[in-house]
Amino acid sequence: MKVAVMTDSTAYIPADIREQLGIHMVPLSVVFEDETYREEIDITTETFYEKLQKAKELPTTSQPSIGYFTEKLEELKKDYDAVISIHLSSGISGTYLAAASAGEMVEGIKIYPYDSEISCMAQGFYVLEAAKLAKEQKSPEEIIARLNEMKKSLQAYFMVDDLTNLQRGGRLSSAQALIGGLLQVKPILYFADKVIVPFEKIRTRKKAINRIMGMLEEDANKGKNLNVVFIHGNDEQSALDLQKEFTGKYPSIETSISYFGPVIGTHLGQGAIGVSWYEK
Repeated sequence: MKVAVMTDSTAYIPADIREQLGIHMVPLSVVFEDETYREEIDITTETFYEKLQKAKELPTTSQPSIGYFTEKLEELKKDYDAVISIHLSSGISGTYLAAASAGEMVEGIKIYPYDSEISCMAQGFYVLEAAKLAKEQKSPEEIIARLNEMKKSLQAYFMVDDLTNLQRGGRLSSAQALIGGLLQVKPILYFADKVIVPFEKIRTRKKAINRIMGMLEEDANKGKNLNVVFIHGNDEQSALDLQKEFTGKYPSIETSISYFGPVIGTHLGQGAIGVSWYEK
Protein backbone atom coordinates (compact mmCIF):
# COMPACT_ATOMS: atom_id res chain seq x y z
CA MET A 1 0.00 0.00 0.00
CA LYS A 2 1.37 3.41 -1.00
CA VAL A 3 0.69 5.94 1.78
CA ALA A 4 0.80 9.73 1.36
CA VAL A 5 1.28 12.11 4.29
CA MET A 6 -0.64 15.39 4.27
CA THR A 7 -0.80 18.22 6.77
CA ASP A 8 -1.84 21.86 6.90
CA SER A 9 0.33 24.94 6.82
CA THR A 10 0.18 25.51 10.60
CA ALA A 11 2.71 22.71 11.15
CA TYR A 12 5.23 25.24 9.74
CA ILE A 13 7.46 22.62 8.15
CA PRO A 14 9.81 24.41 5.71
CA ALA A 15 9.07 23.82 2.01
CA ASP A 16 12.43 22.14 1.33
CA ILE A 17 11.81 19.57 4.08
CA ARG A 18 8.26 18.94 2.85
CA GLU A 19 9.63 18.35 -0.65
CA GLN A 20 12.43 16.10 0.56
CA LEU A 21 10.05 13.92 2.60
CA GLY A 22 7.14 14.02 0.13
CA ILE A 23 4.79 15.80 2.55
CA HIS A 24 1.67 17.34 0.99
CA MET A 25 0.33 20.58 2.48
CA VAL A 26 -3.02 22.39 2.43
CA PRO A 27 -2.84 26.05 3.45
CA LEU A 28 -4.91 27.98 5.95
CA SER A 29 -5.37 31.66 5.18
CA VAL A 30 -4.96 34.98 6.93
CA VAL A 31 -7.23 37.88 5.95
CA PHE A 32 -6.16 41.55 6.23
CA GLU A 33 -9.31 43.62 5.54
CA ASP A 34 -10.38 42.32 2.08
CA GLU A 35 -7.07 40.68 1.11
CA THR A 36 -6.77 36.92 1.67
CA TYR A 37 -3.32 35.31 1.81
CA ARG A 38 -2.67 31.57 1.90
CA GLU A 39 0.13 31.11 4.41
CA GLU A 40 3.35 29.54 3.14
CA ILE A 41 2.16 30.34 -0.43
CA ASP A 42 1.00 33.98 -0.80
CA ILE A 43 2.65 35.52 2.25
CA THR A 44 5.90 34.96 4.09
CA THR A 45 6.05 35.00 7.88
CA GLU A 46 8.34 38.04 7.76
CA THR A 47 5.89 40.02 5.58
CA PHE A 48 3.00 38.94 7.81
CA TYR A 49 4.58 40.41 10.97
CA GLU A 50 5.38 43.64 9.11
CA LYS A 51 1.73 43.92 8.03
CA LEU A 52 0.53 42.98 11.52
CA GLN A 53 2.46 45.89 13.08
CA LYS A 54 0.85 48.37 10.65
CA ALA A 55 -2.66 46.86 10.63
CA LYS A 56 -5.47 49.00 12.08
CA GLU A 57 -7.53 45.90 12.76
CA LEU A 58 -6.50 42.40 13.80
CA PRO A 59 -6.53 40.09 10.75
CA THR A 60 -8.80 37.06 10.73
CA THR A 61 -7.96 33.49 9.75
CA SER A 62 -9.77 30.85 7.72
CA GLN A 63 -9.47 27.12 7.19
CA PRO A 64 -9.23 25.30 3.84
CA SER A 65 -12.62 24.43 2.32
CA ILE A 66 -13.90 20.87 1.99
CA GLY A 67 -13.71 21.48 -1.78
CA TYR A 68 -10.00 22.26 -1.55
CA PHE A 69 -9.46 19.00 0.34
CA THR A 70 -11.46 16.95 -2.17
CA GLU A 71 -9.39 18.39 -5.04
CA LYS A 72 -6.22 17.46 -3.19
CA LEU A 73 -7.45 13.91 -2.53
CA GLU A 74 -8.52 13.47 -6.17
CA GLU A 75 -4.95 14.42 -7.10
CA LEU A 76 -3.35 12.10 -4.54
CA LYS A 77 -5.41 9.04 -5.49
CA LYS A 78 -3.61 8.92 -8.86
CA ASP A 79 -0.45 7.85 -7.03
CA TYR A 80 -1.51 6.67 -3.57
CA ASP A 81 -3.83 4.15 -1.94
CA ALA A 82 -4.18 5.97 1.39
CA VAL A 83 -3.37 9.29 3.04
CA ILE A 84 -2.57 10.11 6.65
CA SER A 85 -3.88 13.67 7.09
CA ILE A 86 -2.52 15.36 10.24
CA HIS A 87 -4.06 18.66 11.33
CA LEU A 88 -4.10 21.32 14.00
CA SER A 89 -6.34 20.78 16.98
CA SER A 90 -10.02 20.38 16.18
CA GLY A 91 -10.70 22.47 19.30
CA ILE A 92 -9.39 25.64 17.62
CA SER A 93 -10.07 24.99 13.91
CA GLY A 94 -12.43 23.08 11.65
CA THR A 95 -9.56 21.95 9.39
CA TYR A 96 -9.50 18.39 10.77
CA LEU A 97 -13.26 18.01 10.27
CA ALA A 98 -13.01 19.40 6.71
CA ALA A 99 -10.35 16.78 5.92
CA ALA A 100 -12.48 14.01 7.42
CA SER A 101 -15.58 15.15 5.47
CA ALA A 102 -13.64 15.32 2.20
CA GLY A 103 -12.36 11.80 2.85
CA GLU A 104 -15.92 10.51 2.91
CA MET A 105 -16.66 12.16 -0.45
CA VAL A 106 -13.72 10.92 -2.49
CA GLU A 107 -13.68 7.32 -3.65
CA GLY A 108 -10.59 5.36 -4.57
CA ILE A 109 -8.37 6.54 -1.70
CA LYS A 110 -8.66 5.84 2.02
CA ILE A 111 -8.10 8.86 4.27
CA TYR A 112 -6.93 8.59 7.88
CA PRO A 113 -7.58 12.05 9.41
CA TYR A 114 -5.49 12.62 12.54
CA ASP A 115 -6.25 15.30 15.13
CA SER A 116 -2.89 16.40 16.52
CA GLU A 117 -4.80 18.19 19.34
CA ILE A 118 -2.12 20.87 19.09
CA SER A 119 -0.47 23.04 16.42
CA CYS A 120 2.82 24.46 15.03
CA MET A 121 5.96 22.32 15.15
CA ALA A 122 4.46 20.16 17.90
CA GLN A 123 1.99 19.11 15.18
CA GLY A 124 4.97 19.00 12.80
CA PHE A 125 6.63 16.33 14.96
CA TYR A 126 3.77 13.95 14.11
CA VAL A 127 3.98 14.83 10.41
CA LEU A 128 7.74 14.22 10.18
CA GLU A 129 7.42 10.89 11.98
CA ALA A 130 4.54 9.81 9.73
CA ALA A 131 6.52 10.76 6.60
CA LYS A 132 9.52 8.74 7.80
CA LEU A 133 7.34 5.69 8.49
CA ALA A 134 5.53 6.03 5.15
CA LYS A 135 8.93 5.93 3.41
CA GLU A 136 9.64 2.72 5.34
CA GLN A 137 6.38 1.38 3.82
CA LYS A 138 4.61 1.04 7.15
CA SER A 139 0.84 0.56 6.98
CA PRO A 140 -1.54 3.43 7.90
CA GLU A 141 -2.53 1.52 11.06
CA GLU A 142 1.13 1.18 12.12
CA ILE A 143 1.73 4.89 11.50
CA ILE A 144 -1.35 5.95 13.50
CA ALA A 145 -0.30 3.64 16.36
CA ARG A 146 3.11 5.34 16.48
CA LEU A 147 1.53 8.82 16.48
CA ASN A 148 -0.69 7.79 19.39
CA GLU A 149 2.40 6.55 21.21
CA MET A 150 4.13 9.91 20.65
CA LYS A 151 1.06 11.74 21.96
CA LYS A 152 1.58 10.18 25.39
CA SER A 153 4.91 11.96 25.91
CA LEU A 154 4.48 15.13 23.82
CA GLN A 155 4.58 18.36 25.82
CA ALA A 156 4.11 21.93 24.56
CA TYR A 157 3.95 25.19 26.49
CA PHE A 158 3.96 28.76 25.25
CA MET A 159 3.62 32.31 26.48
CA VAL A 160 2.45 35.49 24.79
CA ASP A 161 3.25 39.12 25.50
CA ASP A 162 -0.40 40.17 25.21
CA LEU A 163 -3.54 38.05 25.59
CA THR A 164 -5.72 40.45 23.54
CA ASN A 165 -5.31 38.67 20.21
CA LEU A 166 -6.21 35.27 21.69
CA GLN A 167 -9.31 36.73 23.31
CA ARG A 168 -10.42 38.65 20.18
CA GLY A 169 -9.96 35.56 18.05
CA GLY A 170 -12.14 33.51 20.44
CA ARG A 171 -9.27 31.22 21.43
CA LEU A 172 -9.31 32.35 25.09
CA SER A 173 -12.24 33.54 27.19
CA SER A 174 -12.71 37.26 27.88
CA ALA A 175 -12.50 36.63 31.62
CA GLN A 176 -9.13 34.87 31.33
CA ALA A 177 -7.76 37.67 29.13
CA LEU A 178 -9.13 40.42 31.38
CA ILE A 179 -7.62 38.91 34.52
CA GLY A 180 -4.28 38.48 32.74
CA GLY A 181 -4.32 42.10 31.59
CA LEU A 182 -5.33 43.53 34.97
CA LEU A 183 -2.74 41.58 36.88
CA GLN A 184 -0.10 42.12 34.19
CA VAL A 185 0.76 38.44 34.31
CA LYS A 186 2.44 36.38 31.60
CA PRO A 187 0.43 33.17 31.76
CA ILE A 188 1.98 29.99 30.46
CA LEU A 189 -0.53 28.47 28.06
CA TYR A 190 -0.97 24.94 26.77
CA PHE A 191 -3.48 22.70 25.04
CA ALA A 192 -5.83 20.70 27.25
CA ASP A 193 -8.77 18.78 25.76
CA LYS A 194 -7.88 20.29 22.36
CA VAL A 195 -8.22 23.95 23.40
CA ILE A 196 -5.82 26.62 24.67
CA VAL A 197 -6.01 27.19 28.41
CA PRO A 198 -3.76 28.82 31.04
CA PHE A 199 -1.35 26.38 32.67
CA GLU A 200 0.14 28.75 35.25
CA LYS A 201 0.01 32.50 35.87
CA ILE A 202 3.45 34.03 36.23
CA ARG A 203 4.41 37.67 36.77
CA THR A 204 7.20 38.24 34.26
CA ARG A 205 8.25 37.02 30.83
CA LYS A 206 11.62 35.85 32.16
CA LYS A 207 10.05 33.82 34.98
CA ALA A 208 7.51 32.27 32.60
CA ILE A 209 10.26 31.17 30.21
CA ASN A 210 12.35 29.84 33.10
CA ARG A 211 9.37 27.81 34.29
CA ILE A 212 8.89 26.24 30.85
CA MET A 213 12.61 25.49 30.59
CA GLY A 214 12.49 23.99 34.09
CA MET A 215 9.80 21.51 32.99
CA LEU A 216 11.84 20.60 29.91
CA GLU A 217 14.97 20.04 32.00
CA GLU A 218 13.03 17.84 34.43
CA ASP A 219 12.36 15.45 31.55
CA ALA A 220 15.91 15.78 30.19
CA ASN A 221 17.34 14.95 33.63
CA LYS A 222 15.45 11.65 33.60
CA GLY A 223 17.75 10.52 30.79
CA LYS A 224 14.94 10.50 28.24
CA ASN A 225 15.87 10.55 24.56
CA LEU A 226 14.05 13.76 23.63
CA ASN A 227 13.42 15.78 20.49
CA VAL A 228 12.97 19.47 21.37
CA VAL A 229 11.85 22.51 19.38
CA PHE A 230 12.04 26.18 20.38
CA ILE A 231 9.34 28.25 18.65
CA HIS A 232 9.18 32.03 18.27
CA GLY A 233 6.82 34.73 17.01
CA ASN A 234 9.17 36.98 15.01
CA ASP A 235 11.81 36.81 17.76
CA GLU A 236 14.33 34.29 16.50
CA GLN A 237 17.11 35.50 18.78
CA SER A 238 15.16 34.55 21.92
CA ALA A 239 14.62 31.03 20.54
CA LEU A 240 18.29 30.72 19.58
CA ASP A 241 19.35 31.86 23.07
CA LEU A 242 17.13 29.20 24.69
CA GLN A 243 18.47 26.54 22.33
CA LYS A 244 22.07 27.54 23.10
CA GLU A 245 21.45 27.50 26.84
CA PHE A 246 19.78 24.08 26.66
CA THR A 247 22.29 22.40 24.34
CA GLY A 248 25.10 23.66 26.57
CA LYS A 249 23.64 21.50 29.36
CA TYR A 250 22.34 18.62 27.20
CA PRO A 251 24.53 18.39 24.09
CA SER A 252 23.27 14.94 23.08
CA ILE A 253 19.58 15.95 22.86
CA GLU A 254 18.25 16.80 19.40
CA THR A 255 16.94 20.39 19.13
CA SER A 256 15.59 22.67 16.40
CA ILE A 257 14.15 26.15 15.89
CA SER A 258 10.70 26.85 14.45
CA TYR A 259 8.27 29.77 14.28
CA PHE A 260 4.68 30.88 14.74
CA GLY A 261 3.60 31.66 11.17
CA PRO A 262 0.79 33.97 9.99
CA VAL A 263 -2.31 32.01 11.09
CA ILE A 264 -1.08 31.13 14.59
CA GLY A 265 0.81 34.45 14.84
CA THR A 266 -2.53 36.25 14.31
CA HIS A 267 -3.76 34.75 17.59
CA LEU A 268 -0.54 34.80 19.62
CA GLY A 269 0.92 38.12 18.45
CA GLN A 270 4.52 39.15 18.11
CA GLY A 271 7.06 38.02 20.71
CA ALA A 272 5.36 34.74 21.65
CA ILE A 273 7.70 31.93 22.69
CA GLY A 274 6.95 28.22 22.83
CA VAL A 275 8.81 25.01 23.65
CA SER A 276 7.71 21.52 22.69
CA TRP A 277 9.28 18.11 23.15
CA TYR A 278 8.54 14.40 23.02
CA GLU A 279 10.31 11.16 23.82
CA LYS A 280 11.74 9.55 20.68
